[in-house]
Amino acid sequence: MLPACSRTLPFITLLLLVACKPQGGPGGPGGMMMGGNMPPPEVEVIRVGARDVARTSEIPGRMQAVRTAEVRARVDGILEKRVFTEGSDVKAGAVLFRIDPRTLAANVETARANLAKNRAQALIAGQNLERMQALIKDKAISKQDLDQAIAQKSQTDADVAAAGAALTRAQIDLSYATVTAPISGRIGRALVTEGALVGHGEATPLATIEQMEPIWVNFSESSADFLRLREALRSGKAKKADAPVRLILDDGRLYPLPGKLLFTDLTVDQNTGSVGLRAEFPNPQRELLPGQFVTVRLPTAEAEHVITVPQRAVQASPQGQLVMIVTPDGKLAPMPVKTGGLSGSDWIISEGLVGGEQVVVNGLQKARPGMPVKAVPVGGGTMAPAAPVKSAPAGKK
Repeated sequence: MLPACSRTLPFITLLLLVACKPQGGPGGPGGMMMGGNMPPPEVEVIRVGARDVARTSEIPGRMQAVRTAEVRARVDGILEKRVFTEGSDVKAGAVLFRIDPRTLAANVETARANLAKNRAQALIAGQNLERMQALIKDKAISKQDLDQAIAQKSQTDADVAAAGAALTRAQIDLSYATVTAPISGRIGRALVTEGALVGHGEATPLATIEQMEPIWVNFSESSADFLRLREALRSGKAKKADAPVRLILDDGRLYPLPGKLLFTDLTVDQNTGSVGLRAEFPNPQRELLPGQFVTVRLPTAEAEHVITVPQRAVQASPQGQLVMIVTPDGKLAPMPVKTGGLSGSDWIISEGLVGGEQVVVNGLQKARPGMPVKAVPVGGGTMAPAAPVKSAPAGKK
């Protein structure tokens, strides 16, 4: 019988031969040739064409509540209870705080008693005057006595009116012990806690309510741009845009609900040289908050017969701005352009494109100028046919 080492040696030799054998032939797994043809890289493109768009400006702005009310204690007393939930929405007239009403209720009773006393004195003075008027006819009293009775009746009537006013004031003060919301809106945190003495010599602030539906945004435009636009509109070189005002939030998102321009300030701020503007936006979800910084996309004029491309399609080079296009023979090529302002999130192209070009938007990291590429529409849609090139109307660019 063969030794164990004699039986193992042929098996090891067979394994070495199998391991050294190439895996697959040409074209099979592991057999791809170095000179094999690679498919051209894909780039996402849009086919550009002339159209009418709204020329826009992006201006920093700040949100402001439409109405702001400071809730204050209007009477002296100890704060007994906070009724509302901090950060919640409240309705006008809703109870917010309760102040100890016992002293105020006592004041009401005192004023009511004074009114009753003065009414009684006025009744006596009236009866005395009637007697004096009957006696004067018989000349049983002097004219001076009658005058004194008349004066006494007038004085008691005045005392009754003053006591009535004091009672009304005391009742109003008592009503102030229940602090209610002056407006509807979102209430912030409570500025005082239960047990605090409020309203002692001053109207103590208790909370703040802000109405945020709708909400305003305040921003400003340079007086030079404002005057230039107004002159262009007046001369007919530009048409007023009917597009709504839009907002861009801090995180770069476009606020989904459009707004409207409320007014343009009639004066120029002498400190900043700018014209103040305000726009109003719906805010049903309370996504916009007072004091928040945003970017306002303001339509300024209508741009006619212009070509636009996404901002990410325009590149800067030492020679100027350019876009990458796919030529009719399927190769990537640079195209110098000039931009002429913004229309929303797109650049308006003033020079360089005439319409019908396939402008690359995504995929440039895989390709270089001069390389064959495969053009696919952005988002995987169907490529629109090339639009016929139109000549601009005389006198317009």
